[in-house]
Amino acid sequence: MKIIYDKSKCIGCGSCASLCPKFFEMAENGKSHLKGSEFDTKTEKEELEVENAGCIKEASEVCPVQCIRILNEK
Repeated sequence: MKIIYDKSKCIGCGSCASLCPKFFEMAENGKSHLKGSEFDTKTEKEELEVENAGCIKEASEVCPVQCIRILNEK
């Protein structure tokens, strides 16, 4: 499945990094970063292919601005 994190919408609350440190960390700019992802400078989105969304699902559910999407979730 594909994880899409919209960095332009992120408010830097840190909930994703707290709930899912395996995949998210806080960057120097105060916003989170999806570890191991590809960043598209035009869309300001980070994308990552994963086998199992695991804690990313929780992170997407608690994100106050809903900037984490999971595509092809089983």
